Amino acid sequence: MSRPGSGPPDGVSGGRFARALDGIASSSSRRGFLARVGKGMAAVTAAGAVSKLIEPGEADGYHFCGHIYTTDSCPHPLGPEAPRIDRAGYPVEPSSGRPIDNLGRRVNEAGEPVDSDGRALRDPDGRPLPPAPRTKLCQEGVNREFGIPTHVDGGWYRCCGGQVRKLVDCCSTSDKRINGDEALEGYCYHGRKVFCVMYFDTNVPC
Repeated sequence: MSRPGSGPPDGVSGGRFARALDGIASSSSRRGFLARVGKGMAAVTAAGAVSKLIEPGEADGYHFCGHIYTTDSCPHPLGPEAPRIDRAGYPVEPSSGRPIDNLGRRVNEAGEPVDSDGRALRDPDGRPLPPAPRTKLCQEGVNREFGIPTHVDGGWYRCCGGQVRKLVDCCSTSDKRINGDEALEGYCYHGRKVFCVMYFDTNVPC
C-alpha cells in the first residue's frame, strides 16, 4: 500500500473525496477494496483515511472482530479466540496488548515472567521462574508446529473497538489451511496461500 500523502488529490474537494471513499469502503472484497483505495490512501493523511475507509460498525467478525472469512486463527498461547500479535508478529495478551511468552505468561522487557503488577513470578522456594521462549506466531510458531514454511505477505483493515485493526494472513505453500480444507489465496503472494490468521491492533482511532 502506498504511503499516505499530505492532502486530497488536486482538484478533488474534501467532501467529494470522502464520499468517494465511503462508497469504496462498502465493497465486500478485500482485494478489490484495497486495490481501489490504494491511490486514495496515498492522497490523504493516515487519520483522515482511516476515518473514511473503515467505518465503525462494519467489522462484524466470523470468530473475532474484523475477520469476516472462515480461516481459523493461528495457534496462540492464550487460545484461538483472539490471536493478537504485536507489530513484529509476537504474541500479546488480547485484552491489554502486553507481551506474553509461549506459555501465555506476561513478560517484562527482559523476557522474564511477571505478574499483573510487573513483579517477577517465583517458585515455591521464592526463586524467580525461568524465562520461556517467545516466538513469532506465524513465522516461527506455525512453522515449527506444522512443519511448513510460513511467511507474512499482507493484510487488511477493519474498525474494532474504536481503533483500526490490521488482520494478518499467515501464508504458506500448503494447499490445505489450518481448518483441514482447501487453502485460499487471500493476501498471500508468489504461490502461497492463507494457512491461518492473526491480528494487530494499531491504536489508531476509527
